[in-house]
Amino acid sequence: MATKTKPDRLHYTGNDEADRLIADEPFALLMGFALDQQVPVPTAFSGPLKLKQRLGTLDPGKIAATDPAKVEAAFREKPAIHRFPGNMARRVQELAAIVTSEYGSDAARLWTDSSDGADLHRRLSELPGFGEMTIKSLSAVLAKRFGVEAARELAPTHPTLGDVDSPEALEAYQAKKRAWKAQLKARQQ
Repeated sequence: MATKTKPDRLHYTGNDEADRLIADEPFALLMGFALDQQVPVPTAFSGPLKLKQRLGTLDPGKIAATDPAKVEAAFREKPAIHRFPGNMARRVQELAAIVTSEYGSDAARLWTDSSDGADLHRRLSELPGFGEMTIKSLSAVLAKRFGVEAARELAPTHPTLGDVDSPEALEAYQAKKRAWKAQLKARQQ
């Protein structure tokens, strides 16, 4: 399904260059979601810019073809891109390989070529590290920020990154997420 809108930035990092990159380059957006595990949102979505600066590219074909040791070194360089640099370097390289082989190095084709929500869900679930929460969150961003029709039926009704449209909205979202996690932890004790 065609994209109707495109934001000039996504307010996820506090860094204008990183925020513009994840809005402009679909692979950067996918990579941010792949990294959005066990690190704060700004850390995850700053990762694509750091990798681009360190490798000189975010082209999925080039990343997939890069020596894995070089990709891992880029992830480990201080400040590290992720708290688990080895695992996440492998995950991003696997993601790049799938985008290259299945979508001709055009990450946007994951959603622009999907026929409906079920097809989009299937495509996203085949990506490394993309479980239900990640699929729903990315779908909310695609639906609310990029106007991707196929993503609308996958987007949850509760607040997600798709609702973040400013630095203040990011802070509010993160505060709600922290409170929700604290509630869950308290229930488990």
